[in-house]
Amino acid sequence: MKVFTSIGLLFLGLSLNISLVQAQNVKPDTLSNWKKKLVFNINVNQAAFSSNWKAGGVNSLGINGMFNYKANYSKNRDSWDNEIDFLYGFVNNAGQGYRKTVDRIFLDTKYGYKLSDDWGLFASLNFQTQFAKGYKYDKDVNGVEQATMISDIMAPAFVTFALGAEYHPVEYFRVRISPFAPRLTIVNDPARFIPSVDPVSPYGVVPPDETRFEWLAFQLLAEFDKDIATNLNLKWRYLMFANYETFALKTIDHRLELMFNAKVNRFITVGLGGILLYDYDQDPGAQISQVFNLGFAYSFQNYEDPK
Repeated sequence: MKVFTSIGLLFLGLSLNISLVQAQNVKPDTLSNWKKKLVFNINVNQAAFSSNWKAGGVNSLGINGMFNYKANYSKNRDSWDNEIDFLYGFVNNAGQGYRKTVDRIFLDTKYGYKLSDDWGLFASLNFQTQFAKGYKYDKDVNGVEQATMISDIMAPAFVTFALGAEYHPVEYFRVRISPFAPRLTIVNDPARFIPSVDPVSPYGVVPPDETRFEWLAFQLLAEFDKDIATNLNLKWRYLMFANYETFALKTIDHRLELMFNAKVNRFITVGLGGILLYDYDQDPGAQISQVFNLGFAYSFQNYEDPK
C-alpha cells in the first residue's frame, strides 16, 4: 500500500504542462468580401508536492488564455475592419492564493476609404480595459504581505475616436496617423485609488469626477502581423497618444506590444511576448510585462495569408 501511495505522490510531485493539439483551419472563400480570422489558445501549468518532499516547492495552478477575432470587409474603395482581443490569466500558489497575471480587453472598429494603393482616409473607435481587479503586493513592518487594489474593470478604461490617414503598403503592415483623436478616460470610483495610484488624480481623473475628456489630441498607431519564418509569427502593435493641451515629452503616452508565436509541431505551440507601457498619468516610469505560453491553440480563417 505504501508503494502505491509513494507512486501516487511522485506523480503529484511532477509539474504538469498541458500542451494539446494545435489546429489551424483554412477554408479560402474567394467570393466573399469579408476576411475573417479566429485565434484561440489556452495554457495550463500545475505542480503538486507531498508534505515530505525534501527538494522543496509550492503547490500551484496557473491558467491563461487568449481570444482574438478579426472580421475585415473590403469592396472597391471602402473597407471596414473589426477586431476583438481578449487576454486573461492567473496563478494560484499555495499560501498566496489567487493572483492575476495578464488581463486585457481590446475592441476596435475602423471605416476606411482608399485614395491609392497605399494610402487612405479612416475613422476609428476603440475601447480598452481589463476584466478583473488588479493588486500590488507589499510587505508591512512585520513582514506580512499586504494586497492593495490598483485597478478594476472600467478603472481605468479608455475610449478613443480617431480621424486621419492610413498608410497600408502591404497586407501585414499599416500605420494610422490621427491629428484629431479625442479620448475619454473612465475610472469607476477613482477615490479608492488615491492611496495606491495617485493622491490627486488617479489615472488622470480627479475625484469625484469619474471621467476625463481629452478633446484635442494626436494618435499614431502602427501594426505588424506576419509569418517571418516557417511556423514563426511576429505580431507587434505600437500606440502613441499626445494631448495638445498638455503637450510635453514626458506627457506623451507610448504602448508597445510584442508577441512571437511558434508552431513547434502539430501538437505544440509556444508564445513569447510582452508589453512596454509609458503613461505619465499612471506612473512616471516605464511599465513592463512579459508572458510565456506553451500549450493548446486553435485558429480559423477564410483566406490564405500572402507568402
